[in-house]
Amino acid sequence: MRRTFARLRSAIDARTQAWIRRRQGPDTDPVRLDRRRIYILPTPLGIAFAVMLLGMLLGGMNYGNNLGLALAFLLASLGLVVMHHCHGTLSGLVMRLAATESAFAGSEVVFRLLLENAALAPRPRIELGIGREPTCVVDVPATGSAPAELALPATRRGRVVLGRFVVATRHPLGLFRAWSVLHCDYQAVAWPAPTERDRLPPGVATDTGGAQEHARGDDDFAGLRPFQPGDSLHRVAWKAYARGQGLHTKQYAGTDVVSHIFDWDSLAPLGTEVRLAQLCRWVIDAHDHAEAFGLRLPGVSIEPNVGTAHRERCLNALALFEDGHGPA
Repeated sequence: MRRTFARLRSAIDARTQAWIRRRQGPDTDPVRLDRRRIYILPTPLGIAFAVMLLGMLLGGMNYGNNLGLALAFLLASLGLVVMHHCHGTLSGLVMRLAATESAFAGSEVVFRLLLENAALAPRPRIELGIGREPTCVVDVPATGSAPAELALPATRRGRVVLGRFVVATRHPLGLFRAWSVLHCDYQAVAWPAPTERDRLPPGVATDTGGAQEHARGDDDFAGLRPFQPGDSLHRVAWKAYARGQGLHTKQYAGTDVVSHIFDWDSLAPLGTEVRLAQLCRWVIDAHDHAEAFGLRLPGVSIEPNVGTAHRERCLNALALFEDGHGPA
């Protein structure tokens, strides 16, 4: 009996979702929730409330109790006002994608959303979720905004698509649930899961006066240059910054720096996913040790560099790699 009910419920949900998708079409960022795309139904508490009102109405009519009838109509009016406010809590809400947080395969990628409210009334208890149950609940202030997060499991490397999610509310009193379904096609990147540390990375080039953060040898101060994104904070000239000379990075000369080139062809005996996992491990280790590194894949060549932005560029190239066809 339970299995039959579960199959019936799943079939109804699938047909409902398909109908909503056909009715609304794809959404473009940002999305504004207007009244035509907001659906509302009573919750189990709301159904119990309606049954109670029906009982009060029948009892008042049967016994000619005017006070009972008045109370029943008063509560029915309250229910209608609650339904109006529940629908209005979502109406006019604007939602946009703020950022995505990449992760390794086997963990969760995060989509950071921003909920914006231009109305003079706050919008409390806004629920966001992938399925029926909400995974995030936020309160959006009047004429303000509030951040929210949705996480999706990354079962494999590549693009992780948030193609459908639900925005809902039960405010106030929880008698009704208003919801809207969004089809925004938001995308994040899942990097390959790194393998264990069982292979030494190749070192193929030596650069004198290179850009490593922690170089070994005789470091001779060579001057300052303007700060660039990705530069190590350890090399920022903080004293010059305190004197009001702007943000600069220290440069050194006379230091031999090994630049790693992580080459796809150096792992020829291995399969595609194993190669990507090994290259991912080398990229992570080189970044953790503040060593310069580059990456060579079929159709992709990234020159040696350092910094967080360079690390993410290499990991994204590994995540979107398609064997025999270059990056996705």
